[in-house]
Amino acid sequence: MGGGGFLLFLALLLVVMYVLMIRPQRQRQQSMQRTIDSAGDGDDVLTTGGIYGTIVRTEGDDIVVEIADNLSVHMTRRAIAAVLPPEDEEDADEDAETLRKHAVEDAEAELDEAAVRTREEAVTQESDAEAAASERR
Repeated sequence: MGGGGFLLFLALLLVVMYVLMIRPQRQRQQSMQRTIDSAGDGDDVLTTGGIYGTIVRTEGDDIVVEIADNLSVHMTRRAIAAVLPPEDEEDADEDAETLRKHAVEDAEAELDEAAVRTREEAVTQESDAEAAASERR
């Protein structure tokens, strides 16, 4: 009886693992593959090599991706790692402005921290010098 219970437990464990881990991963892979297969002219993509570009022409399984002004590369669809969502110009401008603001704030904070550290070092050096002078006396 003990062996049958163990086999039942093992089978139940495998079913739970399939439902919680394997099936969702397989569905994500199929969804990603459908997205890559449906990518067409004008879509922004990320290649498996880490290069961002825009599809300018599709020729069946082969695509032409423009990675810079007047610089295009030919590759297969399998080289696409992700199809990027379209960016609104307003959102891109807002994102750039937000990044600029954060960069300025970070730089100011670093300058403030450096000034505090410099003051602390000066105070420490003065107190060390005073302590050394008092020891000499």
